[in-house]
Parts: sequence; C-alpha cells; structure tokens
Amino acid sequence: MNAALPSSVNRTHAGPLAWLVAALMAMALLAMPGRAFAHAALVATDPSDGAVLMQSPARFSLTFSEPVSPLVLTLVRPDGSQLALTSFRLNDQAVEIDNPETLKSGTHVLSWRVVSVDGHPVGGSALFSIGAPSAAPVAGEAVDRTLRAAIWIARLFLYAGFFLGVGGAFALAWLAGGRRRGQRFVAAALLFGLIAAPVSLGLQGLDGLGAPLARFATAAVWKTALETSYVWTVLIGLIALGLALLSLAGPSALRKLSAGAALLGVGGALAASGHASAAEPQWLTRPLVFVHGTAIAFWVGSLAPLGLALRREPAEAKVFLRRFSRAILSVVILLAASGIVLAIIQVEQPAALINTSYGRLLLLKLALLLFLFTLAAINRWTLTAPAEAGDTEVQRRLVRSIGIEVVIVLAVFGVAAGWRFTPPPRALAIAAAQPVSIHIHALKAMADLSITPGHAGEVAASMMIMTGDFGPLDAKAVTLVLSKPDSGIEPIKRPATKPGDGTWRVDDLVIPIPGRWNARLDILVSDFEVVKIEAPIDIRSD
Repeated sequence: MNAALPSSVNRTHAGPLAWLVAALMAMALLAMPGRAFAHAALVATDPSDGAVLMQSPARFSLTFSEPVSPLVLTLVRPDGSQLALTSFRLNDQAVEIDNPETLKSGTHVLSWRVVSVDGHPVGGSALFSIGAPSAAPVAGEAVDRTLRAAIWIARLFLYAGFFLGVGGAFALAWLAGGRRRGQRFVAAALLFGLIAAPVSLGLQGLDGLGAPLARFATAAVWKTALETSYVWTVLIGLIALGLALLSLAGPSALRKLSAGAALLGVGGALAASGHASAAEPQWLTRPLVFVHGTAIAFWVGSLAPLGLALRREPAEAKVFLRRFSRAILSVVILLAASGIVLAIIQVEQPAALINTSYGRLLLLKLALLLFLFTLAAINRWTLTAPAEAGDTEVQRRLVRSIGIEVVIVLAVFGVAAGWRFTPPPRALAIAAAQPVSIHIHALKAMADLSITPGHAGEVAASMMIMTGDFGPLDAKAVTLVLSKPDSGIEPIKRPATKPGDGTWRVDDLVIPIPGRWNARLDILVSDFEVVKIEAPIDIRSD
C-alpha cells in the first residue's frame, strides 16, 4: 500500500466500496451455517498412554476437546502388523471404538486421525501394553515433511490467486479507468489460484488420512477431502477465481459486476473454514474474517496493476493512482480493525505471542506489516503527490517502491500459510482446560475420577463412587491419595466432601508436576471396613 491517504474519500468510489462492505458482512454470516469449534486436541485415552493391562480391552476410547469426525483408526500390533478399526461410535466429544480381537502380549499402538470442525486434520498415537511392554515398541506417527511442504506451497499459490488475482481483477475493473495494463499479471495469478485450489483440496485429503503424496489420486483421499469444511473454501474460491477471470474480458458493466462478485467470493471462501473463522463467537469472527480477507484482496490486488501502469503509461495511470489513494484509507481501517480483533481472540494472552508457534508466526507477520505500513506512509508523504503531478523521476521511484511492497506481501502470505500447521493459543487453552478422567474398577467398589483442569497446578477432583456391580454406594467418607514414587513424591492425602449432587469433591488441590501419578481412593464403607481402589492417571504439563 503506498498511495495517498487523504481525510476524505471520493464519493464516486466510496459508494461502491460501502456497498461491497455491507454485502461482505451479510455474506459472512451465511458463508458456513452452523456452530464451529476450536482446533481439536486429545484430552484422554482409554487405555491411557503407556498403560500396562493384564487382559485385552473390549473397547478403546479417545476423548477430545471438541466433537470430531474420525478419518482413520488403526491398531498396530507388537509385530508391526496393522488392524483397521472400523466399528466406532461418537459420544459427544469421545470416540468409542470396538476392539474386534483378543490382543496378544506386548506393546500396541492405537493410532488415530480425525478432522475437527474447523476443517483441520489432527492425529496422534497412544501406546499401551498387554502383560508387559515389548522389547522394541512400535514407533508413533512421524511427520511427513514432504506433504507439509506441498500443503504450504499450494496454500501460498491459492493466496496469490485470491489476493493478487481476484484483487487485481477488481482493481482493473473498478479503479483503472478502463486501462488494461497489468492484465497478464492478474491472469497469471488467477491461473495459479485455479490450479492450487483443487490441488490443496486433494492435499487436505492426504493430510486427513496421513497418506503419502503417492496416493494423491486415490478415491479414498478425495472422499476424505470432500467430507471436511475446507471443501467450501475451495468451491467458493473456484467460483471467485472464475468470475475474476471472466471480468478480464467483455463489456465494462460485465467486468465490474463479475469483479465485484469475485471480491465477495474471496471473503466467503476464507470465512468458510480455518482457525479464525472457527473461533467463538461465530457472529463476530466469521464476518471479521470475511471483511479482513476482502480488504486484503482490494489493497494487495491493486499494487501490481498500479505499479505496471505507472511504469508503462504514467500519464494515464494518474487516474488509477488518484482513485486508489482516495479509497484505500477506509479499506486499511477495516483491514487493521478486523485483524486486531481476530488476533486478540486467537491469542488471548500476550505471553502466547512468545510461548506458542502461532504467536511467533503472528509476531513475524506483524513485523513485516509494520515495515510495509512504514514504507506506505513514507511514500504517501514524499512520492504520491509529485507522482500525481506528473514528476517522472518520482513515478519511477514509486514503481520501485511498489515492487518492494509486492515482495513483502508475498512474504506475509508465506507466514500466513504456516498457520495451517499451528493451532492458535485459543484452541490450546481450551484443550488445557479439559479434565482428565479415569475409571477405577474393583470387586467391592468402583469410581469415575475426574481432575479439572487436567494439567499440573491448581486443580479440583470429582469422584462418582459405586459398588463393583454398578450399584449405589453410600460411603461414609472418601479420601483421595495421589503419589508419584518415581519422582520421590510420597502420598498426598486429601479428604473429599459431598456437595449433595451425588459426587465427592476435593477442591483447592495442587498437583505440583506433570506425568503419571498413582491415584488411590480410600472409601470408608462402614465403621469397620475401608475399600481401597487405585489406578494410574496422566497429568498434562499444560
């Protein structure tokens, strides 16, 4: 952005701009109906990770921080052979999986891959052993860096199509005054986007299944991709790219109509899936993503056609420059305001800017944007007015400055594409606040123990006590005992209270360090009998 930012906006061009902004807000609310959630994170597994069982379990369970849709569920046996787990049920935030066979002794890996409602696949593995651990346990899932690189490149090209292509087509139709300089550049960006959109969808399917690039053309990959919310981003994006390409030819009225609709499509595509659009509250975040994306396309898309026009047709380009300079102030205000609010929602705590990968990428993006806005401000006060007056030397300097801005913009795209692999601090905080739960079963008594939040620090414990055959147990007293012998921590004993809702609670409990703890419940059944039941429980670090 390097044009003038006057205090008033030309009414001729502010009218269409205001109409577009109003339409953006309306379309954002309709882009993807229904509730969306944060980036999914695993909260608990049953059997717990690292557990040693005396017999084969009848079923497995995976509990997430939000509802998910399973893509691939696999059990890897101690000999390395794989068993596909196809029988499962969804129970709120848990995936309950049937075990179709009696497992042999040794270490098994429960490998899972699911898709969260924001459209991003997540996966992982949990190890457990029957009898005793194997001498050489099967390794967990490795990161396919080749696939990640392909996803990043496809996302980068898609951004180029959306912002440089669609935004450029809009600038040619609405701001260039009928001049077609820069049309080849815009057409090339649109073609990049038209290719990258379906490719990125196929890569989404590969990522969902955890499959290598060699399986790109298989039916299962595309079926998986079509079941994610990202398919809406691709479909809306393809329509927008097609309309923008159509706007490069034909009569003026058709060009403006097609280019305007294409610009709206960019906002709709970005609001249809992704971290930011999936954040709560939905009534706010989806319109913000919509407006933010469309403002970027308007601003960034104008740079290359404007620079090329100034370079090759400087006299005629003055109209283009004047229109852009008068409209850009309101666009930048929308872009900055929506971006700031979205960043606050996603990051939540300032410390997350340093402590998370998402925050560090955001800081890098902000540094690039600061450089970009500083360059634009310098250009505004030193170059724009002389360039409009026809100073050819200043016009050449302005062209060079625009070239630098386009390079910075591409770097920003690259940073933004990296967010595809980094859950935002908002999602991490939701996952960290989730409880950890275990079921402890013995002949005389059993209990469901839940510790909230499930990480080290100040927590609260809740216990539902029952008889060994699932009957009610009117215990006289319950004591929670936590110990961690491998860290030299002797038993921490806390008496539980009964608030009247059928559960027993221990409040103001502090678990000092993460890791595997031994949880024991001492249940006073009568004045002369105490039943003790225990099981390991995994406490997260954060």
